[in-house]
Amino acid sequence: MGSWLLKPQITPITTSLARTSQPFNQLFPNRTSQHILQFHSHSYNFHHKNQHGLLPIKPLPFVHRVGPLLFHSSACISNAFQLFDKMSQREQSLENMRFRGVLDLARFSAVTPDILTGKIVHCLVMKVGAFAHLPTSTSLLIIYSRAGDFGSSLELFDEVLYKDVVIWNAVMTACIENGCFEAAVGFCVEMMEKRNRFDSGTLVIAISALSHLKRLKQGQTLHGLSVKAGMLSDSFLCNSLVDMYAKCSDLSSSECMFEGMDFRDIVSWNSMISGYLYNNNPEKSLQYFKKMASCGKQADDVSLSCAMAASTCLGEFGVGQVIHGWGIKLGYKESYHISVGNSVISLYSESRETEAAEIVFRRMVHKDVISWNSMINGFASNGMILEAFDLLHEMQLIGSVQPDAVTIVTVVPVCAELLLLREGRSVHGFAVRRGMVSDLSVLNSLMDLYLKCNNVKAAELLFNPMPYRDLTSWHTVISGYSQNGYSREAQTLFKELLRQCSQCSVSTLLAVLSSCSSTESLEFGKSIHCWQLKLGFSNNHLAINSLMFMYINCGDLKASLSLLSQISAMADTACWNTVIAGCTQNGHFRTALETYNLMRESHVSHDSITLVNVISACGNLELELEGKLLHGLAFKTLEGTDTRVQNVLITMYGRLGEIESAKLVFTFSCNRNLCSWNCMISALSQNKNGKRALELFQSLEFEPNEITISSVLSACTQLGLLRHGKQIHAYVFRFDFHTNYFISAAFVDMYSNCGRLDIALKIFQNLPEKSVAAWNSMISAFGFHNKGQKAIEVFHEMVKSGTNPTKTTFINLLSACSHLGLVEEGRWYYDHMMDEFGVEPSTEHLVYMVNMLGRSGRLEEAYDFIKRMRKQPDPGVWGALLSACNYHGDLVMGREVAGILFGLEPENVGYYVSLFNMYVAAGRWSDAAELRRIIQDKGLKKPAGYSLIDVGFG
Repeated sequence: MGSWLLKPQITPITTSLARTSQPFNQLFPNRTSQHILQFHSHSYNFHHKNQHGLLPIKPLPFVHRVGPLLFHSSACISNAFQLFDKMSQREQSLENMRFRGVLDLARFSAVTPDILTGKIVHCLVMKVGAFAHLPTSTSLLIIYSRAGDFGSSLELFDEVLYKDVVIWNAVMTACIENGCFEAAVGFCVEMMEKRNRFDSGTLVIAISALSHLKRLKQGQTLHGLSVKAGMLSDSFLCNSLVDMYAKCSDLSSSECMFEGMDFRDIVSWNSMISGYLYNNNPEKSLQYFKKMASCGKQADDVSLSCAMAASTCLGEFGVGQVIHGWGIKLGYKESYHISVGNSVISLYSESRETEAAEIVFRRMVHKDVISWNSMINGFASNGMILEAFDLLHEMQLIGSVQPDAVTIVTVVPVCAELLLLREGRSVHGFAVRRGMVSDLSVLNSLMDLYLKCNNVKAAELLFNPMPYRDLTSWHTVISGYSQNGYSREAQTLFKELLRQCSQCSVSTLLAVLSSCSSTESLEFGKSIHCWQLKLGFSNNHLAINSLMFMYINCGDLKASLSLLSQISAMADTACWNTVIAGCTQNGHFRTALETYNLMRESHVSHDSITLVNVISACGNLELELEGKLLHGLAFKTLEGTDTRVQNVLITMYGRLGEIESAKLVFTFSCNRNLCSWNCMISALSQNKNGKRALELFQSLEFEPNEITISSVLSACTQLGLLRHGKQIHAYVFRFDFHTNYFISAAFVDMYSNCGRLDIALKIFQNLPEKSVAAWNSMISAFGFHNKGQKAIEVFHEMVKSGTNPTKTTFINLLSACSHLGLVEEGRWYYDHMMDEFGVEPSTEHLVYMVNMLGRSGRLEEAYDFIKRMRKQPDPGVWGALLSACNYHGDLVMGREVAGILFGLEPENVGYYVSLFNMYVAAGRWSDAAELRRIIQDKGLKKPAGYSLIDVGFG
């Protein structure tokens, strides 16, 4: 044999057979030691020919011919050997009879083989000198192969000097049965090179091996050889070619081969049905099944299983149930046919009829590991995780079939999706005990579990020692790093992947792109863009969408819009939504609306996601008219019934201060979810309706989450309801919400605003990890209690801890400086917030700067600060200066600023009241009376002020 075939190093069969006395004696107690010694003392010659050679042998009497048959028909091997002994004890003239008996014994032993039986039959063959008889040596080869001793099969094959086509076919079949497809192809090549004769069976076996290896070109070569040899009339050969082309994904050739067949049996149809299903074309698979039925061909268990699997893939559950009924009518009951039963379980599980699936499962007489896995997956995929674990436990208790890697891979992803870390760990322990952790799919699923449950260290412990990693391994960890905020680690690992493999999938590119969410990641994001072009993903919509989103997140809005304009001709709704959503999420609200207008001009239809983002932009910009127009559009196009659209409408009306409109949307929402309740509670809290927010919270129809708790705490903060706040604090501890960053920050804010700065500080100091929200709340708390210096100290601790300050951080810090008159400190923070911390000044920062300068009496400086602004000042900025003028009694500047504000917001009564107060303070009663008349003519009214006090104990 050639060096390409790695054969096991085994002891030659002639030697090893002499070591079987003890097992032989145990298995066959009727055999005496004398008999055994007779076998062992015989001098074996593997190429010995007895006196009869291979000449035709005279038929034996029935009594002696039937003896070896007893081994097959009754599975009583000892009777067969006893009959053979009687033959061997008779006169030498019966040697011919013994010779023929051994041949029969070898032939029938190949049907239900085991290694010990094979060795015993081998001994008998050697004793009568029948090894040179090719059918006998072929039977021995088959016995060893099917008994699992593949090495002995190869050794025996090498010791046969004169090989016919049958033994060549047998050794190739042995290779395939033992999963050695390369070896089977190698034997075929060797057979051809030695110019041995071959038949259609040889080609069938070789083509089967090539189909497993997906060697299309070599398969085409054998196809040509079969045409040249004129063997295509053989239906087995044609069926194997149909199957080979299908498994090599050359469906056109498979279909052409099928259509050209003169006679199509059930195997031919099954090859097409299973071939299309194998190539993820269940629709075509189902078409061939229907075509087969219309031709009058009766389906078998294979075609029924494939057809039901195709129906399941297509979601055509009704069709699948019809096929199930037809199968029962044909006699293929799922209780007796494992493959049919497995397909029925998957069908009903996917259609969420788990009870029906379980009934089928329980009725099955014989279950293989696929049956158990299908049922476990059925429970797990339908959220019945306890039932899935119970069935896994039952599978272990029964013990007829043991869980395999597929079982683990079925259960672990469900634990990952439901964040069931404890249950996932127990499955991990089981996999370790059963030695399954070396399986790549098991490791990948376990890493995914730990990363989705935020246990990054556990995932790294699995990933780092892996001797081999496929693309799924890399993708799982890179994606997990990105989802858990480990952006730098995700990018480093991606570089390592390219260094080792020089390739990656689109999904991995998308995963690493999601880690690029700040200006620091822009250059890396650009390099990923280059890799996408290099790997040929430039026309992939998902890749383009991720790139556009990345550029927006990294602050390069121009690059994102440029990409969109390049693909505008082929851009679909998803592409436009990506840019609109990116702009909305990153505060570019006007750009989001402009992009939406371009989308409409391009005649691209919108969907509910589009409306959610543009309505959100309108809410943030407080564009009442545009928001109401979009509300009308949503109902006109039926997207208004979408729960997400209704929720964002509630939020928009809340920001516009139109609580009654928000309440109407909430009331008439048919499919309210927890988010709907959160939006309404938050809208009430934002509009100083804390009491109604608490009442709505008490009638909540869902279990509250972190957002609900934060919104209710905001209401308690407004009302100063410390007692209610403490009750919510107790609820949070009871249901383990206290570790949430946002809730911890909300408690700091609530306690400080309710006058308990000591409790707020204690909560803050006891936090194991301080989020940016917690730091911001503590800075705000000190500022609120006129402890500006403490607020500054907390800010420096925040920077020292490595937490990056945000826009809100500087708003709170400037507010604290403003309250205590720390002008120079406030100026320093304002001047350095962009250069050192990358925070661009917003309208709120400008308002607090003007307020700080105005409070300290530096009105001219505040006025100059406004005039030096690069963009048109917001009314709020001028309003802060007007308040300062009122506070310090500067009527001259106050009148000028008021005139500007009357032009910007003529309906804002607050500006008129401020100027009125300045007139009164300066004793200019006529001007005050005139201004009062203007207010009355415009119908402006100042909202009545009010104060609240909690009469409870707290």
